[in-house]
Amino acid sequence: MAGILILGAGAMGSAFCFPAADAGHSVRLVGTHLDLEWIYSVRETGVHPKLKMKLPGQVLPFTHDQLSEALSPACDLIVLGVSSAGIPWAVEQLAPLISNTTPILLLTKGLQARDNTLQILPDSVRDGLAGHGVKNVPVAAVAGPCIASELAARRHTSVVVGSSEATLLGSIVPLLATPYYHVRPSTDVVGIEVCAALKNFYALAVGYPAGLLARQGKAGNGALMHNLAATLFAQALAEMTQAVSFLGGRQTSVMGLAGVGDLYVTCQAGRNSRMGCLLGSGLRYSDAKTNHMADETVEGAELAFVIGPTFDRLFRQGRLDPKAFPLATAIIDAICHDLPMEIPWAAFH
Repeated sequence: MAGILILGAGAMGSAFCFPAADAGHSVRLVGTHLDLEWIYSVRETGVHPKLKMKLPGQVLPFTHDQLSEALSPACDLIVLGVSSAGIPWAVEQLAPLISNTTPILLLTKGLQARDNTLQILPDSVRDGLAGHGVKNVPVAAVAGPCIASELAARRHTSVVVGSSEATLLGSIVPLLATPYYHVRPSTDVVGIEVCAALKNFYALAVGYPAGLLARQGKAGNGALMHNLAATLFAQALAEMTQAVSFLGGRQTSVMGLAGVGDLYVTCQAGRNSRMGCLLGSGLRYSDAKTNHMADETVEGAELAFVIGPTFDRLFRQGRLDPKAFPLATAIIDAICHDLPMEIPWAAFH
């Protein structure tokens, strides 16, 4: 039995308690300062309000000011389930309390701008801890199609754990496997992390046809807009392949769980698809966010604000070909410049 600490008591961090506990481990769930209501609920009733599920009995809930206490028993794995914006906070909280021997597993998805390019989050976490004097911490990441509510319901879920260190993968993968949580290793951590981040971004575009359909209505014969959604899905994969290759990942990851698998499931529902639907209905991003999704974090839109200026710089420097990213450019224009979403048909494929 291992000791697993999960920092971040949102939907995904809390859902991860299920396979971790079912694999026979002791689990400590530590909420951030934004998760107090959920932690209090778990303490009082065992039920997580966001998941609407009772967490396994061996899960012990802690508030963020109890992180030191939660780490004091033997901890074999630290899992980060905070938002991408919460990564710097998590690094600051953990740095004074951990050594460089405890591995970290990221559930968080995203990219960060650094040195005129984009950096995957495992590198950001490792560099952030090193800046606090905790160097060479082993960091891995989870990617793949995983809806939190389905994981909490113990539905079959397949994911990939990525790390450039084969020995780290050899210790983490068997630690997490259960009859319903199917874990596969990958040394292409760059590829799976770029896919994991960009699928939220491109899901904005694949959600667009639903809003356009609502605006224009069904055709006289009842026809919908599946053709348009499929076109945008295919273009998204083509552009993800270009981005993965540019950042040093393997193109094969785009065709696996982290790429096409995760993009597919993200487009079925969720905040990114809903924002895309609002854009398709004719709203501008500022209106959609302020008046319809004010209290929700839209990961794809947040990523647009990160990659938008970086892509523009890389285009101007000639390091990236703008002709290879017409859909990304359309999304960035809609989010970062608050323009109406337009589909650049002539530039596709």
